[in-house]
Amino acid sequence: MTKRIFRSICFAVLAVFAVSLAVIMGVLYRYFTDVQLSQLRTETKLCADIAEAGDTSGFADLPDKNLRVTWIMPDGTVSYDSEYQSEVLENHLAREEVKEALESGHGESTRYSSTLTKRSIYCAERLEDGSVIRLCLAQNSVVTLMLGMLPQILLVCVAAALLALFLAGRLSKNIVKPLNCLNLDDPLSNEGYDELAPLLRRIDSQQTQLRYQEEQLSHKRDELETVTGSMNEGLVLLNKQWTVISINSAAAKLFGADRTSSVGKDILTLNRSVELQKLLEKASGGERAEIILPLRGGEYQLDVSPVVTDGNVAGIALLMFDVTDKMRSEQMRREFTANVSHELKTPLHSISGYAELIACGMAKEEDVRPFAEKIYAEARRLIQLVEDIIRLSQLDEGAEEMKRENADLYAVASETVAGLEGEADKAGVTVSLEGESAVISCIPRLVGGIVYNLCDNAIKYNRRGGTVTVKVERTEEGAVLTVRDTGIGIPEGDQARIFERFYRVDKSRSNEVGGTGLGLSIVKHAAMINGAKVGLESKVGEGTAVTVTFPEAKDTQK
Repeated sequence: MTKRIFRSICFAVLAVFAVSLAVIMGVLYRYFTDVQLSQLRTETKLCADIAEAGDTSGFADLPDKNLRVTWIMPDGTVSYDSEYQSEVLENHLAREEVKEALESGHGESTRYSSTLTKRSIYCAERLEDGSVIRLCLAQNSVVTLMLGMLPQILLVCVAAALLALFLAGRLSKNIVKPLNCLNLDDPLSNEGYDELAPLLRRIDSQQTQLRYQEEQLSHKRDELETVTGSMNEGLVLLNKQWTVISINSAAAKLFGADRTSSVGKDILTLNRSVELQKLLEKASGGERAEIILPLRGGEYQLDVSPVVTDGNVAGIALLMFDVTDKMRSEQMRREFTANVSHELKTPLHSISGYAELIACGMAKEEDVRPFAEKIYAEARRLIQLVEDIIRLSQLDEGAEEMKRENADLYAVASETVAGLEGEADKAGVTVSLEGESAVISCIPRLVGGIVYNLCDNAIKYNRRGGTVTVKVERTEEGAVLTVRDTGIGIPEGDQARIFERFYRVDKSRSNEVGGTGLGLSIVKHAAMINGAKVGLESKVGEGTAVTVTFPEAKDTQK
C-alpha cells in the first residue's frame, strides 16, 4: 500500500509540474511576444519619422539591432532594406501588412518559417508620400526557446523530481503510519482518519461475534472431550486424507500412542494393519464397514462411517468396541453347544443300541436284565445332564425368582454331606465335616448345590481309601467353606479352565466316574449369584482344595 501511495503521489506531483511548466512557458511566451510587439510598434513609428526626414542612416541607430527595416514604395517596389539589396527583392505590394498599411495607415502580420523554426512579426506604417516603412522582428518558436533553455529546464526538473520523491516518501509514510499502528484488538480505541471509523466499528462487531463463537466452540469442544474422554469405546475422527483430527483416551491407549501427539498424524502411523487400511478405503468410498481386529491383547470391533458433506466424503468416523467378552462368550456358546450335543448323543446311542437289541429279540434272556440296567443308568445320566443344563441356564439368567434368606452354612454343609455318605461308601472314600456355625445371606438351594458338587467331584476323582474334608469357619473376610480331598489333583495348566463348562482334566477317567462336566461351572455361577468368591489349590497326586468365601449376614457380623 505504501508503494502505491508513493507512486501515486510522485505521478501526481510530476504531472502537475509538467502541466505547470507548459502553462508557464506558454504564458511567458505570450507575454514576451506582446512586449516585443509593443516595442516593434514604437520603433516602427520611430523609423517612420526618420523616413519622413529622408535620412536612412538613422535606421542604424535603432536600439534593437535585430530589426530588419524595409522601405516600400507605393507601387510595392523596395527602395531600402537593412539586410538585403533592394534590387533582388520582389514586389511587396501583396504582403498582408503592406496592404493593410496602405489601406488604414498601419498594418501587422505574422509568418512562420518551418525550415528556420522561427516566427517573423511584421509591423508597417504608411508615410505621407504613400510609401510604407516596415519593420520585421524574428522571434524564436516555443520549441526553440525551450531547447535554448534546456539545461535550466532539466535542472529544475531534476530538482522538482527529487523534491517530489522526498515529499512522496514522507507523505506516504505519514499516511500509512496510522494504518500500521491500528490496534485491531480494540478497534474503537484508535484515533486517526474519520474515514476508517465505519471499518473499525465493523471490525469491532465482527470480533465480538468471533469471541462469542470461539467461547461457544471452546465450550462444545470441552463437552465433546469430556464425553469422549470418559467413553470406554475408542473414537477417532479423521479428515479425507486419513489425518487424525480428534482421538479420545481409549483409542489412543488401544493404539499405544499419546493422545496429544497423535493429532495431525496419519492414522496408519498409529496402526499399520492391512485390515485397517482396507476398512478406511471403504469409508473413503462412502461405504460403512466393520471388522474385528486384535488390539492390546483383546478383540475389538472397528466401525467406520464416512462423513458426507454436499455429496462428498469430507472425513471418517472410527469407533472401536471391546468385543473380547462377546467373542469369548460366542466361542463358549459354540463349544457348549458342541459339548451338549456330544454329551446327549453318548447316552442316547447307548440307550438306542441296547433297546434295539432287546426289541429285535437279538438279546439273550440272561442279557435282558443287564441291558435294561444299562438303559436305566444311561437314562439317569441323560436326565442328570438335562437337569444340570437347565440349572446352569437358570443361573445364567441370574436366578431372580429364587428367594434370598439367612442360612447357616454349617447346617447346609452337614445336610449335604449326610446325603453323600452312600456314594462315598461305594467309592471307598471317607467324608468328614468340621468347623463352626456361620450365618450367611444367600439362596440356600444354590449353596446346597455348591457343597454337593464340590463334594461329589472330590469323591469321584479320589482314590479308594482317600478322604474328603469339609470345613466351615468364620474369618475376617466372611464365612469360608473349604472342601479338601486326597485325590488325583489338577495339573497347573488346567487349573485356569477347570470351571469351564464340560471341561475335564482326565477325559478317559470321566467315563468311569460318570458326571456331566457341569458341576464346577454350576459352583462358579452359584457363587457369583450369592456374592461369594471361589479359590482353588491343587497338586497332582496330592489332592485339591476348593474354598468358597461367602459374605456373612449383616446382623451376625461382629
